[in-house]
Amino acid sequence: MATITKRRWLTSKGEVREAWTLAYTDAGGKRHKEQFPRKRDADARRIEVEGQVSTGAFRAAAKDTTVAQVVDLYVEHLEGRHARGEKVTAHYLKVTEGQLRNYVAPEPGRAIEFDGGIGEVRLAQLTARTIGEFRDRLRDSGVSVITTRRILGSLSRALSFAVANDLVAVNAAQGVRVIGRRDEGSKRVVPPSKAALALLIDNAELDFKVKLVFAAATGLRASEMHALRWNRVDLDGREVIVDSRVDAYKNLDVTKSEAGTRTVPLGQGVAVLLKDWRGRSTHAADDDLVFPNSRGGFVDHGNMIKRQFNPLIILAAEKAKEDRKKFEPFGWHALRHFAISTWIEAGLTPKTVQTFAGHSTLAVTMDRYGHLFPSSDHQSAMDKIASENFA
Repeated sequence: MATITKRRWLTSKGEVREAWTLAYTDAGGKRHKEQFPRKRDADARRIEVEGQVSTGAFRAAAKDTTVAQVVDLYVEHLEGRHARGEKVTAHYLKVTEGQLRNYVAPEPGRAIEFDGGIGEVRLAQLTARTIGEFRDRLRDSGVSVITTRRILGSLSRALSFAVANDLVAVNAAQGVRVIGRRDEGSKRVVPPSKAALALLIDNAELDFKVKLVFAAATGLRASEMHALRWNRVDLDGREVIVDSRVDAYKNLDVTKSEAGTRTVPLGQGVAVLLKDWRGRSTHAADDDLVFPNSRGGFVDHGNMIKRQFNPLIILAAEKAKEDRKKFEPFGWHALRHFAISTWIEAGLTPKTVQTFAGHSTLAVTMDRYGHLFPSSDHQSAMDKIASENFA
């Protein structure tokens, strides 16, 4: 039961002051008091509190805790998990902190200037509408659909943390959608052509050619490939076990998801190429990396792209121009797309493709690569309908 009483007092100067005090008890039996300058404000708060208490949604901390404070607590929580090795990589921590402190609760002096954040909003006043308006400000400032979705995802996870710690009862960010134009959002994957990849491989140096072929055949992510050790490669059985990855900060971790731990078969030609590579490598022990740097450590992927891959792309484009052939430049990750497209072309089932690719769900595979699966059965069905009805 909530009560409102009028309070009067004299200031040190003898002036009369008055206010309205709202007193109420939460579901846990704890007594609370709040003061308001006007009775109608106290009444509005009383109605709000009684509704929250009756539904179990009341959290005392919500009226005093801001979104910025939740961001600080959540980032501190992630830092702790990272220090303990609890599935928070340095890259994930950096990206999440950047999204929260550049956009959700902007801090002065950051590289990105955005003045439409919600850091000062108290959790008690945070609603789906508040977050929807925040989303709209992001889009109006030029933030893409994909980035906006990622920012709201980080905000939602921070608010879930707040819910778990009884700072607020409801995650207001859940269910807030980001809808872009038809030409925005996820794009269908278009893998490099076989001719383009062949041109790249033909112009690569011998050692780098092994990396290109391996990536284009196995579909391993760059982080997985750079973490691969010889004790995870069975050259006789012709398969690779993928169970780890390394991030940009040289931190070793498990695969991106549970589905990322997998076994990928090797074609005979790829196995022969790897066997020859191991014979030439100065780091060929079982515990050594398959593709190390000159000192046997993790390769810096950015440097590899800058010093080897990008110059090779330029060289291939020049060769194609000389021969009057078409060549579309592509990035390293496109080698993974190429591998998956060849599996589809070879007739592997969607579920097998998902397994070899290490996708978390079949939906991910079909969303990105569904258009590449052959539709001969669909075509045959349409032919039958046409012959029976329109011939």
